[in-house]
Amino acid sequence: MWLVINWTIDSQIIEGLKTPNLYGLLFVGGLTCGYFVINAMFKKEGVPEKSMDQLVLYVVLSTIIGARLGHVFFYGPYWGPDGYFSNPGEIIKVWEGGLASHGAAIAILVALWVYSKKVVNKPYLWILDKIAPAVAIAACCIRLGNLVNHEIVGDPTDLPWAFSFQYYFNEDIGNFDPTPRHPAQLYEAILYLISFVVLMFMYWKLEKWRQPGFVFGNFLIFIFGARFLVEFVKLGQTTNDDGIAISTGLNTGQWLSVPLVLVGIYLLYRSKKMQHEN
Repeated sequence: MWLVINWTIDSQIIEGLKTPNLYGLLFVGGLTCGYFVINAMFKKEGVPEKSMDQLVLYVVLSTIIGARLGHVFFYGPYWGPDGYFSNPGEIIKVWEGGLASHGAAIAILVALWVYSKKVVNKPYLWILDKIAPAVAIAACCIRLGNLVNHEIVGDPTDLPWAFSFQYYFNEDIGNFDPTPRHPAQLYEAILYLISFVVLMFMYWKLEKWRQPGFVFGNFLIFIFGARFLVEFVKLGQTTNDDGIAISTGLNTGQWLSVPLVLVGIYLLYRSKKMQHEN
């Protein structure tokens, strides 16, 4: 008999009501933690307070919209009676879960480019270095939200720390499936938390904020490197008749992570090269 952790925690706070719920509180909590992190950095570098208020608006909106649309377009389902395109009203139901970190990353990068040009008038990498630790801690909280939502579960395993997700609905069998699985959400949350601590150490103690792109480059490597690795034990989120997962052994989440890790490596190389030139 497998030794497992019987995971019965439910996102629901008030019986009979979908909101408020733990998932939403963790999501908002992550954004709040990120706010205080960036605010401390802005104060350290003497950035006007009004710039912080505007940044919050840019980041919050881009995170929510990007993460949700990323889930919709990267993972579906698109068509059919339960598809998003057949039920467009379902797209806005962020509180019910279904967020993609890659979608959030893309949307945040676009929003921050606009912010750097229109609001603070500083180099793009300047704001990216500030946002990196904040996104890492927010991502940690979001993955904990996935844990309480019994979603984005891992593959079946007989490891002693396997979780039996009592409220995980397996669409393949059309029923709840308590099969012991890797707690993939928890793996990611822990790795993101470690990334946050390391990035903060780089910024505050090593003063790597003086090297544009260094903190953000490490962020890309840590976060999406972690995502790439955890995907190996995560239940596949997307497949099709001739999909990537079948033909290469990698799934969509991993393919989306690879270019971001490569960009991070390039930024580290660029940062160190500029430091030597100066």
